[in-house]
Amino acid sequence: MVFSSTIFLFCFFPVVLILYYLPFFKSIKYKNIILVLASLLFYAWGEPVYVFLMMASVLINWLFGLLVNNYKNKKVGKVILSLSIVFNLGILFVFKYLTFTIENINYLFKINVDSPNLTLPIGISFFTFQAMSYVIDVYRQDGEVQKNPLNVLLYISFFPQLIAGPIVRYQTIANQINCRKETVEKFTDGTYRFMLGFFKKVFIANNVALVVDDIFSRSDISVASSWIGAIAYTLQIFFDFSGYSEMAIGLGKIFGFEFLENFDYPYISKSVSEFWRRWHISLGSWFRDYVYFPLGGSRVSKPRLVLNLFIVWFLTGFWHGANWTFILWGLYFFVLLSIEKLTNINKKNFFFGHIYTMFFVIIGWVVFRSENISFAWEYLKTMFGIGASIILDSQAISYLQNYGVYLLTGIIFCFPIVSLIRKKIYISKKVLYILVFLLFVVSISFTIKGSYNPFIYFNF
Repeated sequence: MVFSSTIFLFCFFPVVLILYYLPFFKSIKYKNIILVLASLLFYAWGEPVYVFLMMASVLINWLFGLLVNNYKNKKVGKVILSLSIVFNLGILFVFKYLTFTIENINYLFKINVDSPNLTLPIGISFFTFQAMSYVIDVYRQDGEVQKNPLNVLLYISFFPQLIAGPIVRYQTIANQINCRKETVEKFTDGTYRFMLGFFKKVFIANNVALVVDDIFSRSDISVASSWIGAIAYTLQIFFDFSGYSEMAIGLGKIFGFEFLENFDYPYISKSVSEFWRRWHISLGSWFRDYVYFPLGGSRVSKPRLVLNLFIVWFLTGFWHGANWTFILWGLYFFVLLSIEKLTNINKKNFFFGHIYTMFFVIIGWVVFRSENISFAWEYLKTMFGIGASIILDSQAISYLQNYGVYLLTGIIFCFPIVSLIRKKIYISKKVLYILVFLLFVVSISFTIKGSYNPFIYFNF
């Protein structure tokens, strides 16, 4: 089940909302039970078998949390913490990377080991990282241990952020599980954020996805079409993921939770470093606090700094999927970020900073979108006119004519357009909510008529 489906909009969410706000469910205990049951149903709707895997993961991590809390000041506490990390990474490896590993071993050693036929559980990378966050934060005393397993289950399985994030750190939500307050202001703001995110996902991302899928499926395209496809995917992945994150943040507010922001207009960045401070913030901060800082961060020698960056970006690429394209994409940004950190470029005065950043980001997204490295290489050659049969053709013009409004809307919404307009022209919150509601209604019409509705981060 996804937020942009009719079953969620018109059945699941209204029922959960009504139950949650019924007068005789005022106790936070009962509200949490409703959210837990709703979250399990939400996940089981698409994963009727793997919901038990997630529940088992929660139970075992709850036990690890109790153990590290009891022994956190002793050596055995570190051992238990290490076992919890091995356990969580083991689950992730088996379901996400085992087949990839066996295939590469077969290729490298010319053998034929059978690989298990396992489907990838939806959102496994997200809920596994949250489970690890819980145990690590309890060990570090960044959040109180939850003695009630239902509270841990709510933290990890809460349906707004279960399948696509943001990756909610335990320390940011620990106090909210049993001590949160629903207000009219939160509810209103949450509804606004949900509608805006829904518009970005359905109106922009889903429509530019049609351009992306068509161009990336063709074997012979013009230079213009290749750039249109690359730019369209740059817009698709941003609005697909940021729109979904915004809906998640909005839903959290409706139920009284405050999640941290996951995107901060990354396409206005003037350096690659700034881009990664603005893009998928929850993942970046997770690797920063649980991998980069423990390795020594940037307060080390330059060779060690480069090694730390390599480890973090190799893992970042590999986190996204079991494919060499993701690893190459991660290492690509490792090189760019290493150059920026070692050369100390004054980014604020870097006149071409925005162009430079977006150029490399777009190139990176081509690698990310490609099925394999060979395809990525051929596509990039076409973008720069190497081996391309034609620079501009009628197909490229057709893309612009038929999908230009979605591409243009996407480009406009890459900027903080609402804030800029409100600085020039006074617009009350009420008027702003009405305008977003109208965009939401337009987007719903696309959903009702069964328009194309993919979701990129289901794969991760």
